[in-house]
Amino acid sequence: MISLRQLFLNNVAQTSEAPLMLEIEKAEGVYLYDVNGKKYIDVISGISVSNIGHCHPAVVEAINAQTKKYMYLMVYGEYVQAPQVQYAKLLTSQLPKNLQQVYYCNSGAEATEGAIKLARKFTGRTEIIHFKGGYHGSTIGALSVIGDEYFKTNYRPLPPGTRRLMYNCEGCLDYITTKTAGVIVEPVQGESGVIASNKSWLNALRKKCTEVNALLIFDEIQSGFGRSGTLFAFQQYGVVPDVLNIAKGMGGGMPIAAFVSSSEIMSVFKNNPFLGHITTFGGHPVCCAAAMASLNVLLNDGLIEQVAEKARLFAELLQNPKIKSINQRGLWMSLEFENYIINKAIIDNCIENGVITDWFLFADNRLRIAPPLIITTAQIKAACQIINNAIDSVIS
Repeated sequence: MISLRQLFLNNVAQTSEAPLMLEIEKAEGVYLYDVNGKKYIDVISGISVSNIGHCHPAVVEAINAQTKKYMYLMVYGEYVQAPQVQYAKLLTSQLPKNLQQVYYCNSGAEATEGAIKLARKFTGRTEIIHFKGGYHGSTIGALSVIGDEYFKTNYRPLPPGTRRLMYNCEGCLDYITTKTAGVIVEPVQGESGVIASNKSWLNALRKKCTEVNALLIFDEIQSGFGRSGTLFAFQQYGVVPDVLNIAKGMGGGMPIAAFVSSSEIMSVFKNNPFLGHITTFGGHPVCCAAAMASLNVLLNDGLIEQVAEKARLFAELLQNPKIKSINQRGLWMSLEFENYIINKAIIDNCIENGVITDWFLFADNRLRIAPPLIITTAQIKAACQIINNAIDSVIS
């Protein structure tokens, strides 16, 4: 009989020559369990997805309850579906007044695509500004605004009308003009290794967009839902975007994303053409029910308030002299090593000894740490010991 692993290689499309090939049977809390019963601490949360842990009871309960009522009904925006409405109300109650309407989609890349369309339609312009080191997804439109050439080269020609600027460079903002439809930026860049924007620069960016009437789009696909120490990273800067892109930690493990804006801006999708942006599965009621449960856990269980102390403990326990540098924003860290070869050896050692981690797309010499916010002090200590042991084992 052909093994499941071989069927995986035969029938599931691969995106690398060396997939991890872990065969996970169960996930709960901060742990993954393979088919042999081996337990792993997941310190990357499936890349910042499982912010409240795997299979949180509140999320599971919400999913089960909704499946007994209805699942798919109709393409987005036609029926009044309680899970969509209730979640949008709760989410927008936590956001500034201009972020009051939610357009649901299925992934962060789709949120990027929608936000680009929204900016172009609302302003009547075509230019989209993005930044070196930014990551916004891998679909063809999103690819045109990511800030790393390696991932773009073999897919050219990409959609025209984009311009890349340097991140955290105030002088570069002069390139934002009355030709600019929108500017897409991560307040904290993820795939470059957790690089936070300067507060003065982000304020200057907001001012410039306002001056030229371009839409400011914040990509909080990775940084959102408590990861950075506030519900959204932009709340630490005193800067409000015109459009907010969210995904990953939104659904408690279920596939859901959105871009959020004002009713005035969103209204451009209603006509010329009508149905100006459509999606079949966006706002799936089961996913919205899961997102509602997940957000309630974040808001009511004090998890976001605990981020600072847990982040401090990680930083304290990872003071290993063999780490070249550490970037950190809340429970989101990157550890720098000399090169990818050393980093990959450390990652492999961690996995072998029961800690799941990986690297960053644009910083493959940096090790990723982004655990579920529910992680306990004991679990942090256990994970850090394994990480430190792996570092010491690889680097003599």
